[in-house]
Amino acid sequence: MKTPKIKIGLVQINNSFSDQDYLPYSIGLLQAFAQKYLVNKDDFEFLLPVYKRIPVKTAVESLLIADMVFFSVYVWNFRISCQIARQIKKDKPQTVVVFGGPQVPDKNIELFLRLNPFVDITCHGEGELAFKTILENYNQRSWKSVPSIAYIENGKFIHTPAAERISDLNKIPSPYLEGVFEPLMKANPKTEWLGLWETNRGCPFLCAYCDWGSTDKNKVYAFDIKRLFKEIDWFSRNEIEFIFCCDANFAILERDIDIVKHIAENKRRLGYPKALSVQSTKNFKEYSYKIYKTMSNAGLSKGVSLSLQSLNEETLKATKRKNIVISMFKETQEKLASLNIETFTDIILGLPNETYETFAGGVSMVIENGQHNRIQFNNLSILPNAEMSDPEYQKRYGLKTVETKLINIHGSLADTGEVYETQQLVVATSTMPKSAWAKTRVFGWMTALLHCDKLLQVPFIILHKLYNVSYRDLIELFISSNLKSPILSDINSFFAKKAAEIQNGGPEFCESKKWLNIWWPADELLLIDLCAENKLAEFYKEAEKLISRYLQKIKITNYETIVRESMRLNKNLIKLPFQKEDMELDLSYNIWDVYYAALRGVAAPLKNGEYCYRIDRTGNKWPSWEDWCREVIWYGNKKGAYIYNVSRQQKYICSGFNRNDRQRHLTVHP
Repeated sequence: MKTPKIKIGLVQINNSFSDQDYLPYSIGLLQAFAQKYLVNKDDFEFLLPVYKRIPVKTAVESLLIADMVFFSVYVWNFRISCQIARQIKKDKPQTVVVFGGPQVPDKNIELFLRLNPFVDITCHGEGELAFKTILENYNQRSWKSVPSIAYIENGKFIHTPAAERISDLNKIPSPYLEGVFEPLMKANPKTEWLGLWETNRGCPFLCAYCDWGSTDKNKVYAFDIKRLFKEIDWFSRNEIEFIFCCDANFAILERDIDIVKHIAENKRRLGYPKALSVQSTKNFKEYSYKIYKTMSNAGLSKGVSLSLQSLNEETLKATKRKNIVISMFKETQEKLASLNIETFTDIILGLPNETYETFAGGVSMVIENGQHNRIQFNNLSILPNAEMSDPEYQKRYGLKTVETKLINIHGSLADTGEVYETQQLVVATSTMPKSAWAKTRVFGWMTALLHCDKLLQVPFIILHKLYNVSYRDLIELFISSNLKSPILSDINSFFAKKAAEIQNGGPEFCESKKWLNIWWPADELLLIDLCAENKLAEFYKEAEKLISRYLQKIKITNYETIVRESMRLNKNLIKLPFQKEDMELDLSYNIWDVYYAALRGVAAPLKNGEYCYRIDRTGNKWPSWEDWCREVIWYGNKKGAYIYNVSRQQKYICSGFNRNDRQRHLTVHP
């Protein structure tokens, strides 16, 4: 009688986006490695993986035939993975359950295993070798020869020695090229798949809030470029629209230019992949600009991430980011702008040694240095294998945390299902107590709404360029407790209440059943409300009065027309649905020219005259508020693409010209 095969269950639950699902790359790597190197490979049968959030009961039913079940866990799937594993152990105790991935703690491992008795083995670090060796030792149920694992045997905690990292990554077969995902794709013919992908492993940085880099992971090893080209071709053949690159620092290697050229060429010839998302390298080299220019020209990228996180020197020391060269960011931002490459800047709220003053001042500096597309204000959360997870570290810097539901930005309200995930958010520190954290959080949202969402970006830039008014001062006008304007007061109150809600364990984002049934950032939801509820005109009246009073207070004169026309231009630039005609706007100053030059990092003098600007309101149309919410506010998030394109007809009566002496037409883009 033929011996039945040992059945292996694999679970890597990823988030779904717009009815698209990620291929389970991590467990695909494990399976591909095992199928190549197992000495007894014919003894095993790999079941179709659980790759997305489904009812726990459904997942358990599909896995009960397995003899071993391996889970790849991270913050977005940990609780549901535990629920599935717990039920499997209850229904079939002899099943061997193995947990690996970043959410498995590398410290206090014994405590983790004793608190979660449904987990038999934990894997630490790279999983390929441990996975293969566990399978080879299944029949004997002896794990002592397996590297990089921990388990409890007869009540005794055992932690085996760590394996050395795999320096030759080409020894790891590609799950794409080896056909690992073919049965899964065949079983789900209507699924639109997204790709997860590595071109290298390792991170040279040791940021204290991150679990990516460490002293044993700081060496960067690369996959062979010919293999990567073949994987790109696989993505194209299988019509994978979107690739998420899992590298810690894409463009850290000069050869990455050849990778993006290959993707761009495939997109041109074959139509796929359509987009590539990467984590940008922290310190740019000359070749980095070529890489991102190639991505931008091919329409592969929504923008280049400039991961500042903080501009406070004491914070950079506390978080071990001193090897991130802050002085280079202004140069980097300006050069990317000159190449018409859009960027967005990451700032983390609640880092050690940060105060409200240093945070607000740093944000103002980021804008002054030319960041006018998007600043992403991320709340600091504690990851289990980051240095910040150490209780001594948290005590040293007074980190106060609260457990909140883990919500995806623009995620569906129905995504959490029967099991929701949680995270540990930092809501106060020794240098940023709760009241200061709340004020800082409001400052971030207000900056996003007024500057990055483009509601007041034109007057802000004009006032900064002409009168050297700081962006911080302008933003802080709108978070005053003495606001008497109804709409501005409501905005400030909404942000303050949301900050308090988060500190009490509420979600980071705002749910809206009315607008696409998704979770919105607070600033975007307010932008939608101002536009859809026909409040824009009153908002600009209140904003103009508030700014005018401030300019009077600081003794600036002859500002009235400039402020009024800046507000008027900005109001009419905001993209809206239902527009049927383009608009011509006559101004007495070349405000658009000054504004647009600032976006490109160059200076243009303000001139008085007669200027006519044509606003293109019909090049892109949105027939409903829902379409507008999705395509402008949601999809335009990282680019801050919320304003129309403009062409100008300038009638000069300044600098010696009569009004009809010269007329020129020039199409420009925000």
